[in-house]
Amino acid sequence: MGRIRREDALVLAHYYVPDAVQAAADFVGDSFALAQKAVASDKPVIVFCGVTFMGESAKILCPEKQVYLPVPDAHCAMADMASEEEILHMRESIEDLAVVTYVNSSARLKALSDVIVTSSNAVKVVSRLKEKNIYFIPDKNLGRYVAAQLPEKNFYFGWGCCPIHNATSLNEIAAAKEAHPGALLLAHPECPGEVCAQAAYVGSTAGIIAYAQKSAEKEFLVGTEAGTLYELSRRCPEKKFYPTRPDFLCADMKKITLEAIERIFAGEGTPLEVEPVVAEKAARALKRMLELAQ
Repeated sequence: MGRIRREDALVLAHYYVPDAVQAAADFVGDSFALAQKAVASDKPVIVFCGVTFMGESAKILCPEKQVYLPVPDAHCAMADMASEEEILHMRESIEDLAVVTYVNSSARLKALSDVIVTSSNAVKVVSRLKEKNIYFIPDKNLGRYVAAQLPEKNFYFGWGCCPIHNATSLNEIAAAKEAHPGALLLAHPECPGEVCAQAAYVGSTAGIIAYAQKSAEKEFLVGTEAGTLYELSRRCPEKKFYPTRPDFLCADMKKITLEAIERIFAGEGTPLEVEPVVAEKAARALKRMLELAQ
């Protein structure tokens, strides 16, 4: 494999990767916004600084492009927290059912789904489904957050969760509020419901950033991965942001380094591939999300 010219590549970085990687990227965003950027780009190469499922989503939506992951073994723990057997059992047991899968999932799970959602569009997409019954996987916390806003639907939840967000506790929030009594809590819906109930705002990473930008408040507790503080501080230099705990970190996201990106450009990487049958089925579920989210 030969070297890749920088001008031929779009470098995308998720909010959770290290600050230096975010600073070097062409665009920083959440997984949905990054996938949209990949689709819209005219560059033949995508270097996706994120975990495996993010690169897979970009490849599924852009099959004609070469997609590289700087660290192929950087994996989202939640991405495989469901099985084909569980999905089949639900389909056989419950009539008028839609299998709704969070974008934080493997290509394999996406291929078994009726529609994909993100934390920013889940409520809108599910509200527009004709099915009465919803099987929401893999994130039980996001699923319950969506269900609370759509009482007209019947929800069934998987067992999965983000172990980093799910570890957030009321004791942690109480300690953070005691340390910073004037700060508003902003929480990601991957956190447990009792934590979200304490927040001034609950939403996607991009939503948290937008809320902080618009708010007249000057101090915030941030209930999501601490990498988000880089973009928050960049956009709102006059405001103060505190993670709810010092170790609110995704170890897999932190594996991604500038050196790993340089290895891609040096020709040392292998383009990501998704099995064609899996990619075709997953693309249908992703494209349905795009249609319903408009």
